Order: sequence, then C-alpha cells, then structure tokens
Amino acid sequence: MKALILYSSRDGQTRSIASYIASKLQDTLGCDVIDLLQADNVDLSQYQQVLIGASVRYGHFHPVLEKFVKQHADQLNQMPSAFFSVNLTARKADKRSPQTNAYTRKFLLSSPWQPKQCVVFAGALRYPRYRWFDRVMIQFIMRMTGGETDTSKEVEYTDWQQVDRFTQEFSQIQYEK
Repeated sequence: MKALILYSSRDGQTRSIASYIASKLQDTLGCDVIDLLQADNVDLSQYQQVLIGASVRYGHFHPVLEKFVKQHADQLNQMPSAFFSVNLTARKADKRSPQTNAYTRKFLLSSPWQPKQCVVFAGALRYPRYRWFDRVMIQFIMRMTGGETDTSKEVEYTDWQQVDRFTQEFSQIQYEK
C-alpha cells in the first residue's frame, strides 16, 4: 500500500506536520509527500490513501487547496482520504475540532470533497520569520484573541501527541461502500 500526503504551507509548519506523519507511516504504508503547489499532474490512482493538509492565513486556506479539491473531488470521495487543517486559532483546545474550528467547518461545508477523517492542529507562531506586514497583522490578531504578542518569540503550539493519534487513525482508514 502507498499513501499520498499533499500539503499547503505558508510558513512551514504544515509541511513539518505532513513530513512527520509521512515518517511515522513509512514503515507500514510508504508515503509520497508533495506540496499542493506542485501537484498539478499527480495521479491519485497510484495511491491507496490520500491525506491533504492545509494552513490558514488571515482566515483563509490557500486557493490551491480549493482548486485541487474541485479538480479531484470525485476520485478523492471514492478512496480513503483525510484532511488536516493547521491554524493558530487551534492553540485553544476548544477550537481544535472540525466542528468548533470556523475555518475548517466552513471549508468542509462548501467542499465537494468529504474526507473520511478530519482533524485540526494548532500551528506555530514564528514572528522573527515573518515579513513586516505579516508580523504586524498577526501581532494585532493575537492581541485581539489573547495570544502571544512578543515579536521576538517563536512559539510552536502543535500538539504532537494529537498528530500521533491522528496518524494512527489515518493508517487504519479504509473505503466503505
């Protein structure tokens, strides 16, 4: 069996999570990990399972996610597939489920793809790495939501035990007719 992990990452945390999941699955499934920006010609029929991960920035997923999902919805819906969302809102435990995370809920409601599994992971705050505009805007948003505002800090909110649990669940999904 072989799995495909696709991701859309703005600052690298979603890519890190996708790579981590692939490393955990490598012994049992074998995995390819591809950036959605490079996935135009991917052949989903070469895989038994697909996992797509995407980050949120300013309340939106990258448009490449919606484009890929629309293009491949029929095939994705006919195979074991899963989705993970990464955002800073999920740093709060009560915003870490598809039902309670507004961005993920909105995506799933409007998407033609209905993944078999879905999870929300908290991302990372990397102030020193952001461009000036992003640093100021994210600091403003964090101030409004009670988050970290010290722009000299980098804070990783990802719960790696949650990632491990999800990885185990993903390794066991199968298509049910």
